[in-house]
Amino acid sequence: MKTLSLILLTFMMSKSCSKETQNDIANSVIEYAAHTRGYHLTIMIVNQKAIISQGIEPENRSQEVAISDAEWKALVAEFQTLNLAEIPNLKDPTQKRFYDGAAIATLKIKYQGKNYETVAFDHGFPPAAIEKFVNKIVSLVKEKE
Repeated sequence: MKTLSLILLTFMMSKSCSKETQNDIANSVIEYAAHTRGYHLTIMIVNQKAIISQGIEPENRSQEVAISDAEWKALVAEFQTLNLAEIPNLKDPTQKRFYDGAAIATLKIKYQGKNYETVAFDHGFPPAAIEKFVNKIVSLVKEKE
């Protein structure tokens, strides 16, 4: 009986850790946007590329940037920790955007035909559940400047 239980437990553990049950960032479209009256930033991530748009003037066109393997691996690791179903229910930790203390930010993820979008939060102060992931996305822009 112990052997049967051990085999069953091993099977269940291997199934839960398989690649099929984890979030697959390669089949996702991720968009992070932050804006206020004088600031605009959009980062779209698709297939190990980031499309970055800063500013609303015509001379500030979008720029496509390849994400390095190390950055991609770190982004994938953070993406796999996300609970996508909880994203729309996350609470914003601060409200600085209400008095122009921070830009208004949102995170949108399109995954397996479903859209997951956060409520608005302050740029630089994302909800704790997505903080590391959002900071990784924003760091892509900072590294390219």
